[in-house]
Amino acid sequence: MNNDFKYVSIIIPTYNRSSSLGMTLDSCINLTYPKDKYEIIVADNNSSDNTKAIVEEWKLKSDVSIKYILEERQGAHFARNTAAKHSEGEILYYTDDDMLADKNLLTNIVKVFDMDYNIAIVGGKVLPKWEFDPPNWLTKYFKNAPLSLIEKSEKLIIASYDLGIYSCHQAILKEVLFKCGGFNPDIEKDKLVGDGETGLSIKILEAGYNIAYVDDAVSHHLIPKSRMTQKYLNGRFSNQGYSDSFTIFRRNENSKNVLLKLILFSHIPNLFKFFIGSLTKKFANKDKWRLDRVYAHYFFHRIKADYKFAMDESWRKLALKYDYINE
Repeated sequence: MNNDFKYVSIIIPTYNRSSSLGMTLDSCINLTYPKDKYEIIVADNNSSDNTKAIVEEWKLKSDVSIKYILEERQGAHFARNTAAKHSEGEILYYTDDDMLADKNLLTNIVKVFDMDYNIAIVGGKVLPKWEFDPPNWLTKYFKNAPLSLIEKSEKLIIASYDLGIYSCHQAILKEVLFKCGGFNPDIEKDKLVGDGETGLSIKILEAGYNIAYVDDAVSHHLIPKSRMTQKYLNGRFSNQGYSDSFTIFRRNENSKNVLLKLILFSHIPNLFKFFIGSLTKKFANKDKWRLDRVYAHYFFHRIKADYKFAMDESWRKLALKYDYINE
């Protein structure tokens, strides 16, 4: 084998998705990257289904090394950070248990690190794999970020600013991940409480590294019918409210009084504006009511999150931590 290939650890945090995990593993095993130059680590985030049995089954028929680890602390950031401690690769490629990797994914994403631009994170294109044809309003208003999809017009971007790279399709230099304190808190028991990979990207950028996007590193996101609903999107924007509150507090360390003023004079007026707008547009049979409704949920949860920062000193201290991995 060509010894110039960098060794990569593919990390898949998973929670009760054994039905799709096998498809993800299948796609990761059948990459064009040399089989002895990468491993797969499945970080089981305390699943109650047959996740472990699925992993053991794939270990028996895989030419690629597969490791199973159990992370009992609920939260995707725990699973991602713990898996990194068990990894052998100098590059960590993070994906999710509902993603299908293009066969050339690793080859195309790893080559970007060889460019002399101080790159620490590389992401690529994320395309949808719909379970059913999506409704028109979904693709009209919510196709990209709310469904963790990325498709940029440029072939290659190297930037000293956040490109919005998601942890479902993200390669990171292991050394930099540990240097910059790992992933920030994010999802705990299906509720987003922090800013996850966004917070990590900010720390990495502040440390002087760059982030890249490469168009030919492609992964496909399985999107079931359950995610093509207003209820699901309301939840996604609610979580974004928590995430943005976390990011902004880490940046500004706003006082209790400042946070309460933001709630009173910004978040509450926006909540009513978008909620009333959603009602009037729905009554007028305009599909844009759906967009107003998700923003109403966003501001409702910004209120809850900022109020928590104003009143809960322990939460303020947690949010201001830098290192969530070397502990």
